[in-house]
Amino acid sequence: MFICNLKLDGNKFGKIFLGLLFAIIVIITVFVGYKILCNNFFKTNDVISEKDVYEISADNYTNVLKSVHDNLDTYVGQKIKFSGYIYRMFDFTDKQFVLARKMIISSDMQNLVVGFLCECENSLNLKNDAWVEIEGTITKGDYHGEIPVIKIEKIEKIEKPKDEYVYPPDDSFVSTSTVL
Repeated sequence: MFICNLKLDGNKFGKIFLGLLFAIIVIITVFVGYKILCNNFFKTNDVISEKDVYEISADNYTNVLKSVHDNLDTYVGQKIKFSGYIYRMFDFTDKQFVLARKMIISSDMQNLVVGFLCECENSLNLKNDAWVEIEGTITKGDYHGEIPVIKIEKIEKIEKPKDEYVYPPDDSFVSTSTVL
């Protein structure tokens, strides 16, 4: 029979344990301090590459619309592509229209018109309520205050989609460079 007798000095063991714990705390503190000072810890990845064209779908339409309106400076220069119908107000210029969708606001299908103000040289050739898909760049504009305006670079008539409605933005939407 083999018996191993291991004698630990409690005082020495405690000092080694506290030394390791202190070293770990110092390493974590230095790492977090470095991240905060370099502004990488709290920084979100909202820098958007101007080369990429972001396609907006019916699922994220109102989330993107809200994010762009709330953080316009972040999105100026971003190229986007989306579809909707032509909607005009009486005080728009000949080049302006809203590329709109109907947003459901209640369970009994009450809705309201939401969308981006767009500018296009040949917009008078487009009839009200015609469905189109556009590709353009987000710019700053003025319509009763500063708002995003899409400068259209490409426009194409399309058929009305099966689901023409969009839904209110949700609270879980967080904008990043991969999701507008």
